[in-house]
Order: sequence, then structure tokens, then C-alpha cells
Amino acid sequence: MNNSSLFFGVMSGTSLDGIDIVLINNRNKNIDIVEFIQIPYNTNTKKEFLALHSGHLSDLEHSIRLSLFHAKITANGIKKILKKHKLKNKEIRCIGYHGQTVRHLPEKGYSIQLGSANLLAELTNITVVSDFRNRDIVAGGQGAPLVPAFHNEFFFKKSKNRVIINIGGISNITYLPTNKKMIGFDCGPGNILLDHWIKIQHNKNFDNLGKWAKSGNLIEGLLFNFQKDLFFKKYPPKSTGRELFNMNWLNKFNINDYSPQDVQRTLLELTAVTIKEAIKNFCSNFDEIYICGGGSKNIFLIERIKEITATNINTTDKLNIPSQQVESIAFAWLAKKCIQKKYNNSHKITGSSGPRILGAIHYS
Repeated sequence: MNNSSLFFGVMSGTSLDGIDIVLINNRNKNIDIVEFIQIPYNTNTKKEFLALHSGHLSDLEHSIRLSLFHAKITANGIKKILKKHKLKNKEIRCIGYHGQTVRHLPEKGYSIQLGSANLLAELTNITVVSDFRNRDIVAGGQGAPLVPAFHNEFFFKKSKNRVIINIGGISNITYLPTNKKMIGFDCGPGNILLDHWIKIQHNKNFDNLGKWAKSGNLIEGLLFNFQKDLFFKKYPPKSTGRELFNMNWLNKFNINDYSPQDVQRTLLELTAVTIKEAIKNFCSNFDEIYICGGGSKNIFLIERIKEITATNINTTDKLNIPSQQVESIAFAWLAKKCIQKKYNNSHKITGSSGPRILGAIHYS
């Protein structure tokens, strides 16, 4: 058996920015980051994934073509890292391969991530672990969030009640209290609506540093109506995605009646306020807040979260794991647990009926 401590983690998030690839050396609770690269999607690729995600396109052959494409560009990225560090494929234990989510519907019994693990294993000659969500879902869980177990392993501190906020397309929270009664759940939209709105209005992929949102004025009535959505009132376990928070959801609120920058300002406040309310309701007596994910780059958003929580906020860089790399590293770790035949779901968080080993193994 390959007893290497080198693992690749590959993550493609709800924001549809592209593919994050990390190579780590993981021995026990020590993680050394060997290399990290991002492969952005071009405009056409993003449109194709979005079309499948939104339900405008559901052709099986189209889905398979995108899966193969995703695997090919992932393999190219992995080969570049191996070449740069003069590593051979046999020196890598496995690849944790999340794929690109195009459907997440646990209430219907499934979650779909595009990306061909078979092709990735073939092209790299490295064992690939994929399909992390569905084993949890068929056991009655949400299949998300899966990263809290990783947060607990590497961010827990006996003397501090810590809140870890991941702001990707969706925002999710992990609470790590000193009594070890961890909780975690999706609390609402992160960047997903902000990115979508600025794309429509200015053909930009994201609001750089939150500057456009900051130029607008908060629409209190619109924010109040946003917050009426039943998702925000649900108790954990809960997860969500683009299936709920999309343009159809926004159009219910007649947003074209308002100034575009004011809508952006209000959407940013929705992300901040729903995070704050989730912390207030489920993370009592917290001491520290750390943020990771793409949203950690939105300076105005972080300022607002600081203000309304009255708490100083750091990124997970302070905990020795870069904020942009947490999720890709987490899937390398989840893959490691899978091939070691160790439980790697957080069943009390996802709501599944008990411990499970998540991931399908595709041997090299």
C-alpha cells in the first residue's frame, strides 16, 4: 500500500470561479502546504455550468462532456504541480476530488457534482476519491456542510469558543465550543447573489473589495422582505445552494424598482445579517470569529460583519491555513479518511442517521 503523506485536494465551489488544487503533506495533525494553484473558468465554461445548474439545460451528453473537461483541466493542473516539485505520481497517496456541483437537492435524495473521477485517475495514474455527498444523503443527511469535521480537527482550541465562517457562494458556519459539542450548517447566501447581480449590471464576475456595494444605500424594506424567506427560519441541520438563491428568487422582490447599487448594498447586508443572526441563535458565548473562503476578500462585507457582531474578525491565515485554501485542503483530508476506512461525515451536523465513510474510490 502507498503510505505517502502527500495528498491532493481539488475543490470547485458554488461561485463557479474555477478549480482550486492544493497539494499537502499531512502527517497526523500537521499540514504543510506544498503547492496551491487556481484554474479559473473562462466565460463560456462558467455559462455552461450555470446553464446546467439553473435547469435551462439538462442534456446528459452535455453533462458528461463537461465532466470530462473538468477532469482534463484538473489533471493538467496536477501534472504541472508534480513537474514543478519533481514528484512522481506514485509518491501521491490520493486525490480528493469534489467536482462542480450542478444540483444539490438532499430533500429529493441526491446531489450532483460534475467531474470524471475515472478519467482523472486514468490521466494522472493516482487514486482518486470522489462523490463525498451522496452517501450522507442516502443515510438521511443533507450531504452538507462536510468541512466542519476538518475545522474541528485543525481549528478546535480547548480554551476558546471559536466560530469559523466560510463565505463562498453560500455562507456556512462551524461552531467549535470548548465543550466539544460542535455544530455546523449553511446559513444563507454568501457571494452567490452579489456576484450574480454585478454580472448582470456591469458584466463583472465579482464586486472587488465590496466597493460597488459600499457606494449604494441600504434598502431597509427590501432587506426585511429578503429575510422573510423560510430558509432563514429553519433550524439545523440545513443546507442550501443555487437551487434556492438565484435570479428567480431575486425577481420575486421586484428588484428592478430600485437603484442597482442600492440592491447590491442590500444583498451584501443580507449576507452579513444572516451570518450574524446564525451566530446569535446557535453560537452562544463565542470568543473568536475566523473567516475563510472567497468572501474573506470582500473588505466591506467583513467590515459589516465586524460592526454588527461587535467582534474583531481574523481570517484562518492566523490559524496557519490560508483562507482561500481551506476547502480544497479539507477535501484532501476527507479523501485521506476515506482510504483509511475512517468515518469522515459529521452526522450530527448533516442530520444523517450515523457515522459513514464518505467517498467513492477510483484506484490508480
